Amino acid sequence: MQNPQFNLNNEQNKVKEKMEKIKFKVAVLSGKGGVGKTTVAVNLATALAESGYKVGLLDLDMHGPNIVRMLGQKNPTVDEDEIVPAEILPNLKALSIGMLVEEGKAVIWRGPLKHSAIKQFLGDTKWGELDFLIFDLPPGTGDEALSLFQTLGKMDGVVMVTTPQKVAIDDVKRAIDFVHAMNQKLIGIVENMSFVRCPKCGEKIEIFGSGGGEILAKEYNVELLGQVPLDPRAAKFADEGKPITLYLRQSEIEEEFRKIAEKVAQLVEK
Repeated sequence: MQNPQFNLNNEQNKVKEKMEKIKFKVAVLSGKGGVGKTTVAVNLATALAESGYKVGLLDLDMHGPNIVRMLGQKNPTVDEDEIVPAEILPNLKALSIGMLVEEGKAVIWRGPLKHSAIKQFLGDTKWGELDFLIFDLPPGTGDEALSLFQTLGKMDGVVMVTTPQKVAIDDVKRAIDFVHAMNQKLIGIVENMSFVRCPKCGEKIEIFGSGGGEILAKEYNVELLGQVPLDPRAAKFADEGKPITLYLRQSEIEEEFRKIAEKVAQLVEK
């Protein structure tokens, strides 16, 4: 009978071998659901890829995997018993549990199963050499984030997503406390749904209040990476599998995501 400890060591060695080929590992997290975390992760990844970086995007939201919808239904393949992520652009690849299960089917897993799946996504996947691997984590401070941080150790950065209102900020503060407790590096705050432009006069309308992202950035002494506006077209494009940075050219929201990507690239180098 094979020693279980040998299997664990072998798995960890595979993860280490694969992750050594990736220059920067960045997690996108939020303490609150519904703040547009996956939108930020998808557009951060596509903006970095269009800037010339080799990028991977790994969706670790096991119960609500949305990058499949936002990037268009593209499926991974298998080569020599390893997963080959779906190619989104020539220098952007992605993987999600949503690509591996039937659409509409629930993933009903406890922590150990999720931990095992995350190790497989890291160690049994052909990521190749990348500049960035972006992790889209589910909201909160549960199994997925815990497994990722414990498996990889110190990452190159965590991007926290919030909306301006206090109820989101309360939860984000808990997530930041979790990040610090796990000895991870918070590199900045993205304030999503900051405002919407009046279609007639162009004035900012702050539907969810104002200043939340700025307050968090000052309190925790990190960068406010960007304030992303609401754009009615963004939801339609996301549903159609068209990332904002690729399809809403020269829009205010596209420009903001590109600034965020530029700042993230600078901050992970520090």
